Amino acid sequence: MCKFLIRLFTKKKSIHNHELMKKYLIVGLGNIGEKYANTRHNIGFKILDYFAENESIIFETQKLGDIAQFKLKGRTFIFLKPNTYMNLSGKAVVYWLNKENIPLENLLVITDDLNLPFGSIRVKTKGSDGGHNGLKDIQEKLNTTAYNRFRFGISDAFKKGQQVDYVLGEWDAEENEKLKERLQKASELIKSFGLAGINITMNSFNGK
Repeated sequence: MCKFLIRLFTKKKSIHNHELMKKYLIVGLGNIGEKYANTRHNIGFKILDYFAENESIIFETQKLGDIAQFKLKGRTFIFLKPNTYMNLSGKAVVYWLNKENIPLENLLVITDDLNLPFGSIRVKTKGSDGGHNGLKDIQEKLNTTAYNRFRFGISDAFKKGQQVDYVLGEWDAEENEKLKERLQKASELIKSFGLAGINITMNSFNGK
């Protein structure tokens, strides 16, 4: 009987761990408020909003952010838009990882990147914050630089001393025209992350 109970416990633990591996936290970085909605710095929010609209899922305001759930082929995607403002994003990330018992390797953070051409995609499993305040806070709160991030290029087409205005500025007409296709590509990337894993996703989407 004792051996049977041990096997049963081990099996239940294995099933539990398997279920955890099927949950993913997808974090879009941005600043709350209507005045930031269409700014370059809010591409993380924009990608998640586009995904939610296409899949008819709804965000609800909960602790430290707006949350939505999406299920696909046995996977559960938890989408998070922190409402802590950009430079305090880590607090929300850590809270929802713990609340949903999601392993760190199943975290994907979506952010803008000045060092990439407009619309270009780069997925990495680790790296520096690159001067990005949202990533800096996440790194500090997680106490590691080894977490998955999806950088969306916004280019560096600004004059010296105008970086803040550029980042917090709205997309121009040409960028808006091209954004829809890029947002669709970003949605496909998110699904790939959960279904195919980080390595295949990097190979399939980086530079595309």
